[in-house]
Amino acid sequence: MSDGRTAPVVHDALQLIAEGVVDLVGFGVAVINVLREEDDKLETVAVAGNDEAREQLLGLRQSVRSIQMEIERADTWGMLRFVPADRVADEEDVTSWIPDIEVGEGPDAWDPMDLLIAPLYDESGRMLGTLSMDVPEDGRRPDEAKRAVLNKYAAQAGRAVLTEVARRRLEEQVRLATAARNIVRDVSSEMTVDRIMEVSQSAITSGLGVIGLWIQTFDEDGEGRGALYSNAGTDAQMPAELVRIGRAAAGLLWKAQEVTIIARDRPAPAIVTAGQRELIFEFLDTLGVTSMLFVPLGAGPECLGNLVLTRRGTDVEWTPVETSTALDIAHDLGRALLNARNFEREQQLVSELRELDTYKSQLIATVAHELKNPLTSILGHVEMLEAATDVPPMAQRSVGSIERGAMRMERVIEDMLTLAKVGDPNNALIAAPVEMGRLVDEALDLISLTASRKGLAISYDPPTRPVVALGDTSDLDQVCSNLISNAVKYTPDGRAITITVDRRGRDVIFTVSDEGMGISTHDQEHLFEEFFRSTNPEAVALPGTGLGLTIVQRIVTRHSGRIEVESDLGKGTTFRVILPAASVPV
Repeated sequence: MSDGRTAPVVHDALQLIAEGVVDLVGFGVAVINVLREEDDKLETVAVAGNDEAREQLLGLRQSVRSIQMEIERADTWGMLRFVPADRVADEEDVTSWIPDIEVGEGPDAWDPMDLLIAPLYDESGRMLGTLSMDVPEDGRRPDEAKRAVLNKYAAQAGRAVLTEVARRRLEEQVRLATAARNIVRDVSSEMTVDRIMEVSQSAITSGLGVIGLWIQTFDEDGEGRGALYSNAGTDAQMPAELVRIGRAAAGLLWKAQEVTIIARDRPAPAIVTAGQRELIFEFLDTLGVTSMLFVPLGAGPECLGNLVLTRRGTDVEWTPVETSTALDIAHDLGRALLNARNFEREQQLVSELRELDTYKSQLIATVAHELKNPLTSILGHVEMLEAATDVPPMAQRSVGSIERGAMRMERVIEDMLTLAKVGDPNNALIAAPVEMGRLVDEALDLISLTASRKGLAISYDPPTRPVVALGDTSDLDQVCSNLISNAVKYTPDGRAITITVDRRGRDVIFTVSDEGMGISTHDQEHLFEEFFRSTNPEAVALPGTGLGLTIVQRIVTRHSGRIEVESDLGKGTTFRVILPAASVPV
C-alpha cells in the first residue's frame, strides 16, 4: 500500500496555501487535511500559524463521516461551511484542538467552538480533503470580503489536494502493477516450461522410447530451484542435496558437451561419487525408475538446467544415437528457454519503462500546474505596475525584464504540459479525419507578420484536393505550427521557405524546407531529446524551450507516423512528417 506521505512539491504548495490564509487573510490557524483512501480518513498534512496546533494536529486522522455529519449543520458560504458554536455537537471534536481565547461582544464575535471549514470534493462529489481555519485576528466571524478571499484559497487547496490524491492513487496503482507483474513473470516462467514440455514431450517419449522426462531449470545466477517439471503435468520436489549434485553435474557436462547414464547395472559416472549415486537411486526408486539419461540443458556457453529422460524394467540401455539426439534436443530446448527468459526480461523492461514514462508525465504535469499559480500572480502584479503612473524609469525597465522572464517561463510551462499530455501512454488518441491544408493555412496566418518583417519568401501551393490525415486536430495543428515557426525563426532574413502537403498512397506527407542555418550531424542525433538546444551559437542566441521538436516527435509517434530530417550545416533543413491518411474526407 502507499505510504501515505505527501509528495514534497505538493506538501509545499499546501503549506503555502495554509500560510496564505494565516498571513494574508488574518487567521491564527489554518489546517489542510487530505484523504487516505486506504482507511477513508482525513489526515492533517499542513498546519500554519500556531506551533501548539501544529504539534497536536499534524498527522492526526479523522473519519470522513465525522466531518460530513458536522457540516450537515453548517451555513453555506460558497465553498466554505460555517457551524456556529451552538450547533456544534458536544460529542464530536472535529478539530481536536480548541483555542484558548475569550469570546468577544456582538453577534459576529468568534467563539472558540465555531467551525469554519471548506470541504474539498472531486468531480464525483467525494470528499478528498478540507481546509479549515480558526482564531481570526480581529476576533470576528469573517465578513463577505474575507469569505471571498477564503473561497479563492479553498479553490487553490482543492486543486492541490486533487493532485495529491491523484498522485497517491497513481503510486498505489504502480505498486499493484509491480506486484502483478512479478506474479505474472513467475507464473509465465513456469508456464513457458510447461508449454515447452507440452510441445516436445510426445516427440521425445515416442522417439526415444522413454516413460518419463522432466526439466530442472536454473536461475539466472546458475542456482537450481529444485523444481521438476514433468511430462505427467505434475511437479516433484527434488531434495536439496540432489539439486546441488544436478547443478554441478550439468555444468560440467555442458562444458564438455556430453551426457551421462545412471543405471543400477552401470558404474557411477566420473561426475558423481558412489555415495551420490546411491542418493540419486533412492530418489529414482520413489519414482519407479531404473535408468536415466542425464542431459545438460543450455545455449551458447550458459548452462540453463538439465533434461532427465527415464526408463524402467529391463529396457534400460541408451544407444549412442539416442544420447546424441538427446543432446541435440537439449540444445533446442535450451535456446527455447533462453528466448523465453530474454522475452521475460524485455517484457519487464518495457513494463518498467512504461511505468516510468507514465510517472514522468504525471510529475511534469504536476510541477507545471504548481508553477502556474505563482506565475499567474507574478504576471498580474506586473500588469498592475505597468498600469501605474508613478513607477520610475529604472523600475519600469526592471518590470519589463520581469515580464519577459515570466512570459518565457509561461511558454516553458505550457510546453511541459503539452509534453506530459502527448507523452502519457494512458492518454488515448481519439483519431478523426483532419484536413492538413487548412492547418497549414492557419499556421501561415499566425506567422505571416514575422516572416514579412524578415523578408522571407514562403512558397506554398495549397493542394487542389483536400489532403486528409487521421489524427487529433489539436495535436496535428501543433506539429504544423511548430515546424513552420521553427523554419521562420532559424532562417536568416531574405531567404526562402518551401512547404508542401501531399498524399502518396496511404500516407499524408507534410514537408517544411528552409534555407536556414542548418543542423550539424551531432545535433541531429539529439534533436528530439527533451530540453535539447543546438550547439550552434547562432541557434542558441534565439529564444526557445528545447521542447518544441520533442513535442512534434511525440505527437507524430503517437499518430503511428514518423518524422525525417535532412540538413546541411549552413545550407538549410528539411523536416518531413509522414502520417496515416484518412479513408474518408472531412
